[in-house]
Amino acid sequence: MENPPAGARALVRFEGVSRSFGGVVAVDHLSLDIYEGEFFALLGPSGCGKTTLLRMLAGFERPDEGRILLADADLVPVPPHRRPVNMMFQSYVLFPHLTVAGNVAFGLRQENLKKSEIDARVADMLALVRLEGFEGRRPDQLSGGQRQRVALARSLVKRPRVLLLDEPLAALDKKLRAETQFELMELQRKLGTTFVIVTHDQEEAMILAHRIGVMDRGRLVQVAPPAEIYERPNSRWVADFIGDVNLLEGHVSDSWPGGKVIESAFFGRLRVTDTAGAGPGDTVWVALRPEKVRIAHEKPAKADENAAPGTVWEIGYLGDMSIYKIGLETGVVMKAAAANVARPNERRVGVHDKVWLTWDPSAGAVLTQ
Repeated sequence: MENPPAGARALVRFEGVSRSFGGVVAVDHLSLDIYEGEFFALLGPSGCGKTTLLRMLAGFERPDEGRILLADADLVPVPPHRRPVNMMFQSYVLFPHLTVAGNVAFGLRQENLKKSEIDARVADMLALVRLEGFEGRRPDQLSGGQRQRVALARSLVKRPRVLLLDEPLAALDKKLRAETQFELMELQRKLGTTFVIVTHDQEEAMILAHRIGVMDRGRLVQVAPPAEIYERPNSRWVADFIGDVNLLEGHVSDSWPGGKVIESAFFGRLRVTDTAGAGPGDTVWVALRPEKVRIAHEKPAKADENAAPGTVWEIGYLGDMSIYKIGLETGVVMKAAAANVARPNERRVGVHDKVWLTWDPSAGAVLTQ
């Protein structure tokens, strides 16, 4: 689901929702649609309002104004335990005195279901999260990843219409987090349940979500599929928040059949295919990702546009690729990224080397704000 199908109706709808705490605005007149079967991520820095928004959907916070709808029904007057949503917290909140099976079954027992049905649903859910054989263990006998799966199974066993995930992988180490991300994607695909995750981890949101809502100071600044947010951010703030980026400032000086020509005091003459509706004389910024920048010792054949000479200041080795920090002759700094695929006898770019940076006209996104 890269984009909701034409005519699709929202399962969850926020309409002009606001929430303040002691005069501090946490969510500011926010409207958003989330669709059936979607894996949606709320992404933003600490304090941007994403967790408050999730808690309002769960019923733990009440909006000061606006409506929250689920399948066209107003959720605001409905208490949390009556809502067809469930929330998995960052801390997991497992009952230490209960077994794995007991933790997963807890919510079902509150509903007074028959024991045979509870046992069957618990067994199905533990199989789904790959915890068969762990039914009798207690939380202190489990690894962090196993506790995370128990919490996930407990959240899903009641078959909610929407599963809310508040930083669910934050307590896991990096390798386990990466493995769990793909397990979570597969689980969501199998169940078809709508997942809404809150995270401040850009990479996690990009991997997991069908669409991302980027938040800042209580408002949504862009809602789009991950590739669109990364490749075509709608502002310098979004471009800078999502991954590394070079922001090349200049003004539109001319046109060519495929786009615009931009003159920059620091980066020279730039040719771009993305115009963003900018006109002659307008100040713009070209958002250029480091992996779109080529780095070489030799001066390119055409060095009068989309090219800049500089000196390598630092190199960050990341295993599969390296990040180069290059000081340009104009005094500004750019970043370039390159895969580490050079053969041992090839000349590599090193610190203090004089280099040329080049990029294609289609490599950057033009921003007007």
